[in-house]
Amino acid sequence: MNTTEIKGNWNEFKGKMKQKFADLTDDDLLFEEGKEDEFYGRIQQKVGKTKDEVKKMIAEL
Repeated sequence: MNTTEIKGNWNEFKGKMKQKFADLTDDDLLFEEGKEDEFYGRIQQKVGKTKDEVKKMIAEL
């Protein structure tokens, strides 16, 4: 997989997250690019779910 494919996959993922969780902002999604735990924490705060629930929701996307 090359850089273009990875970036495309990331952009597709961000779009799906925004559709599922309208409260998420671009800033929230940019957080993931290097701070995975903080990313999960932000999503947990926005949607009121546990980290495991958030991981499961993301995996289902």
